[in-house]
Amino acid sequence: MQRLPLRGLGARLALMAAVLGPGMITSNVDNDAGGIYTYSVCGARYGYRLLWVLLPVTVALVVVQEMCARMGTVTGKGLADLIREEFGLRITFLLMMLLLLTNLGNAAADFAGLASALEVLGLTRWVSVPLGAVAIWWLIVFGTYRSAERIFLIACLVYFAYPISAILAKPDWALAVKGTLTPSLPVDLSGFAMVVGIVGTTIAPWMQFYLQSSVVETEARISDYRRVRLDVILGSVVAVLVAFFIVVACAATLHKSGVTEIVSGADAAEALAPLAGAAAKYLFAFGLAVASLFAACILPLSTAYSVCEGLGLEAGVNRRFKEAPEFYWLYTAIIVLSAGMILMPGVPLLKIILTSQILNGLLLPVILVFMALLIRRRELMGEYVNGPVYNVVTWGTTIVLVGLALAMVVTSFLPEAVVGS
Repeated sequence: MQRLPLRGLGARLALMAAVLGPGMITSNVDNDAGGIYTYSVCGARYGYRLLWVLLPVTVALVVVQEMCARMGTVTGKGLADLIREEFGLRITFLLMMLLLLTNLGNAAADFAGLASALEVLGLTRWVSVPLGAVAIWWLIVFGTYRSAERIFLIACLVYFAYPISAILAKPDWALAVKGTLTPSLPVDLSGFAMVVGIVGTTIAPWMQFYLQSSVVETEARISDYRRVRLDVILGSVVAVLVAFFIVVACAATLHKSGVTEIVSGADAAEALAPLAGAAAKYLFAFGLAVASLFAACILPLSTAYSVCEGLGLEAGVNRRFKEAPEFYWLYTAIIVLSAGMILMPGVPLLKIILTSQILNGLLLPVILVFMALLIRRRELMGEYVNGPVYNVVTWGTTIVLVGLALAMVVTSFLPEAVVGS
């Protein structure tokens, strides 16, 4: 009789595992090197004060990601595919070229995160970057979507390193709860830039293309919509919880000790050692390394999906190299170029990363408007178009994100306000 609860728990865990997929992967990949750095800076500079920003960010992330998942499930087409079919090849081509340039900088930032994190763990970048590049290339070129998805989901488990790091840091949980529930905005420009940076690093243009393409690749049908939606919601909540624990870990150690300036996520890991112990340092660095490698795989993959779909070319991990040569060659080229930037002396990496963030800010509002227009079309979505209430929520979220994205672009040009998002 006592085994029944265990069986029930096992069944629930099995059901949970079956639900997880593109939504969990997409949201968590966005906690990459740039995201971890942004959250670390937030905790170091402002302590627990800006934790409240994560609540509306969670809502916005769920709304935007759910729209993509719904369009992919109902239409069976990727976002770039739909934009090309509904708005023309010329607009789509321009969007795809901007996305390609942006993601090159983002992927370079992830390889830089991998290099710096493994240097904390004692491995030189001349070994870590080439090995990482070969590993992720091999996974996609010689694997299938299902095998890659399993590895990506296992990689998501590494983010548990951050809650453990936060616990080891012995934070003031009462202050953390207060910071989460009590809105408080710094009056200086850097504080506003920090808020904008948190939003910008949590909701990125590439995510929308990757999620919808992944939903299509899993061959999800309308009957699977509830499962897909649950996956998106769980993924969004888990991703923001990881951000919460990164901020808490840095607030409890760096901010409390007066360390307010860091230049990378690896710097945050190094600074944790004398304040929270070597275990916290190594957990933080290990989480950064795996997150960076994870993102360095997904970003080129997302770009290859988007560009090939937008230009009407074959794309997909389930296709062989000879069936989708443009897809695989583009994926390979992005990995080689972004990893190569980290190993080339004299390359202005910080400028490349900053430029990619500015392009992110410019692209996000445009893509959100396209999404909002597409999901209203009954000929595409049938009964799954947005209802009146959801339209208000969608356009409200879009308008707020447009404003914040444009603000991120403006603040990116102000050196004193840059937060490395």
